[in-house]
Amino acid sequence: MTRIVAGSAKGRTLAVPKSGTRPTSERVREALFSRLEHMNVLAGAQVLDLYAGTGALGLEALSRGASSATLVERGTPAARVAAANVRSTGLNARVVAADARTFVSARRGDFLGGEFDLVFLDPPYDVSEREMSEVLAALEAWIGPDALVVVERSTRAPAPAWPRFLDLEDRRTWGETAVYFAGPPAAAQYSHPAGVAGHEAASPGRGSL
Repeated sequence: MTRIVAGSAKGRTLAVPKSGTRPTSERVREALFSRLEHMNVLAGAQVLDLYAGTGALGLEALSRGASSATLVERGTPAARVAAANVRSTGLNARVVAADARTFVSARRGDFLGGEFDLVFLDPPYDVSEREMSEVLAALEAWIGPDALVVVERSTRAPAPAWPRFLDLEDRRTWGETAVYFAGPPAAAQYSHPAGVAGHEAASPGRGSL
């Protein structure tokens, strides 16, 4: 069972497709959002949730104070489930049934929203590193100067290849999950080389512990 962990929709159960998605575990989601709250990036944020699956990350952000979320999911069954979860929670999200790479590679002017403040990338583990690099590179037109990009991968996968406009701020590991936090250099105020090793690497920038 997947639930909203905290906030205005705390305890709401989220539907999960029978197959084809890998929802972030409740334990990892709780740790991740505790970190995001410490970084002060949730209140009023416009959120982009790529490879959204059930929409759990975007909906959790809304429950904790984000203002809007766009959930992008290519799998038709999963997109339908995400839409059902939006309706059941009553949160301010829209679901886009599209491939993440196609969505971010489209013309920015075709999207009627503003810049995103918080971007989640939680792809299936079998998504290639090349696709990840292409999606990250295409985000430049979509994010604001203080944006935060959060990438979730298996600890066995290589670290993301960060484009020039994103600096790695932090890396956390929770069980078999590695979570990377990156932002534009002006927001990060500090950068690590791509592929920082170890349990965690916190910058002295926003909300460091």
